[in-house]
Amino acid sequence: MSLHNQIVFFDTTLRDGEQSPGCTMHHDEKLRMAHQLANLGVDVLEAGFAIASQGDSDSIRMIAREVRGPRIASLARCKREDIEAAARSIEPADKARIHTFLASSDLHLEAKLKISRAEALNQAGESVRLARTFADDVEFSAEDATRTDPDFLVEIVTAAVQAGATTINIPDTVGYTTPDEYAATFRMLIAKVPGIDDVILSTHCHNDLGMAVANTLAGIHAGARQAECTINGIGERAGNAALEEIAAALMVRRDKLPYTNNIKLNQLYPTSQMLAEFISFGCSPNKAVVGANAFAHESGIHQHGMMANPLTYEIMTPESVGVPATNMVLGKHSGRRLLEQRLTELGHKLTRAQLDDVYHRFTELADRKKSIYDQDLLGLLQPDKSTVITH
Repeated sequence: MSLHNQIVFFDTTLRDGEQSPGCTMHHDEKLRMAHQLANLGVDVLEAGFAIASQGDSDSIRMIAREVRGPRIASLARCKREDIEAAARSIEPADKARIHTFLASSDLHLEAKLKISRAEALNQAGESVRLARTFADDVEFSAEDATRTDPDFLVEIVTAAVQAGATTINIPDTVGYTTPDEYAATFRMLIAKVPGIDDVILSTHCHNDLGMAVANTLAGIHAGARQAECTINGIGERAGNAALEEIAAALMVRRDKLPYTNNIKLNQLYPTSQMLAEFISFGCSPNKAVVGANAFAHESGIHQHGMMANPLTYEIMTPESVGVPATNMVLGKHSGRRLLEQRLTELGHKLTRAQLDDVYHRFTELADRKKSIYDQDLLGLLQPDKSTVITH
C-alpha cells in the first residue's frame, strides 16, 4: 500500500455533501452532477445512502446505470437491510462499491448505538462479510475514529480487514483531530494491523476546526492513499475536506507531496460552479482555488507585481484550475498602473499630468463607491475631455 503514490479521489458530494442543510439536489441535478464529477476524474463517486429513501435509492441506481468512469459507491450502516439496499442500488454499475460504517468510539457506542465493544467487533466483521457476498469492493469506516481508543481502533480495523474489506476509512467525523495526531493514527494502524498492506487506507475529514484539508494531506503523507472529499467542501456542519483544495495542493506542492492522481484540474472551477447552481448557496468569495476572489487583486502593490510577473502573487494560474482569467479589480487600494492600463484598454491614453489628475478624482470616488465600473472611469475624464488623447 505505502509503496505506490497514486491517490484515489473519493467524492462524496452527492452523499455527505447533500446531507448538509441547503444542499439537497433533485434527481436530474444529481445525475448532471455525477456526469460532471466523472468529467473531473474522480475515482470513486459515492452516489448516496440507499436505505435513506426510495428517491435516494433510485438516484444511485440511475447514476450506476448511466455514469461511466468512476466506481459507484452506496453507503450502508452495518445492518443487513442497509447492505442489501446498497447492493440493489449499485447493480447496474460497471464498477461498484459498498461502503459500510459503524461507530467505534466509546461515546458513540454507549450514547448512540448502546452496544458493547464486543458487539461492535462482531457487527463490523459480519457486515463486511455480508457486503462481500454482493461486491468485490467493500469499504469499512470506523465512525468517530479520531476519538476512539487506539487499541480498540486497531481491533475493529483488524476485524474488518480479516472479513474482507478492501478499503479502510479512518474518519475524523467531528473535525476534532490535528494533522500530527491524524498522521500518527495511520502510522499506528500500518504498524499494528495484520494484513493492512493488502488494503487501501482512506481519509475522511470534517472541517469543524478548519483543518480538514491539512488533516487529509497529513493522512496521505502518513500512508493513506484515498482521500474522501466534496466539491466546495460542502458537508455536515462546517463541511468536508474540499476536493479542489486537496487537488491544487498536490499540484502546487509536488515537492512535498509527490503523488499522482486522475483529477483534471481545469474542471475544478466548472464543477464548483455547477454545484453552486444546484444548491442554495455558492462558495465564499475568499474560498481557496474556486472562490470569486481566489484570482482577484485590488491592492495597488499586488497589481503592480502581477502586471510585472503573475508569479509574484499567484502560485498557480487561473487557467490551470478552469478559472477564465485573473481579475484585476479597480478600487480604493488600486494604483496608477492599473488605472492607466484600463483607460488605455478603453481607448484613452493620458499624459502623466492627466493621469495624476484623473487618479486623484478616482481615489475620491473609490472612497465613496465600493464598485468602480468602466462608465465611472469614463466619467472621470469629463473635466479634461478636451485634452484627452484618444486612440
